[in-house]
Amino acid sequence: MGLLTIIKKQKQKDNEIRILTLGLDNAGKTTIIKQMLGEDTEAISPTMGFAINTLNYANYTLNFWDVGGQQSLRTFWGNYFDKTDLVMWVIDGLSIERLNESYQELRQKVILQDRLFGIYLIVVINKIDLIKQEDWQLLKQRITNELNLNQQIPEKEKWKVQLVSGKSGYGINEILDWIISREY
Repeated sequence: MGLLTIIKKQKQKDNEIRILTLGLDNAGKTTIIKQMLGEDTEAISPTMGFAINTLNYANYTLNFWDVGGQQSLRTFWGNYFDKTDLVMWVIDGLSIERLNESYQELRQKVILQDRLFGIYLIVVINKIDLIKQEDWQLLKQRITNELNLNQQIPEKEKWKVQLVSGKSGYGINEILDWIISREY
C-alpha cells in the first residue's frame, strides 16, 4: 500500500461519524433512518438486535447504528458505545405518557455512562406530522424541560432537540446538518 493510498484512507476515515440511534421501542428510530436513506418507510417492523446503515452526506460518511428499544434489549445498549461520536435519542411525540420512562433510560443508560462522556446528543421528537403544528414548540419545550437537558448536559453546544417526521421527512435535513457541523 502506497503512501497516497494510506493518506486517502485516513482522509476518508476523518470524515466518518458514528451515530448510535437509541430510544424506547416504537419511537420511530428505523423510520427516521430509512427516511434519511431515501428508502420506503411504510412497512417497518421492530428492530430485533441492531442494524448498521451508511449514508454519504455532504462529504461525510455517516454510520447509523440502529439498536432496538425493547425493554429486553436495553441492557445491551452499552455494547455499542465504542467509537460512538454522537447519540441520536428518538422520542415518540405521541407517547407523552412514556416521557418519564424515556428520561430514565436516557439518563441512566446514556448520559451517566463514562464511555459516552463528552459526546454529542441529538434528541429527536418524532411523529410531529400527527400533532397540530401550533403545539410543536410547546411539545419541544415540555420534552426539553422533562429531560432536564440544561442540567444534565450544561454545554449547550453538545446537545440539540429537533422536531421531525420520519414519515414525511420534515426536520431530517436539520438533523443531518447538525451532525456534520459538530467538531469530532
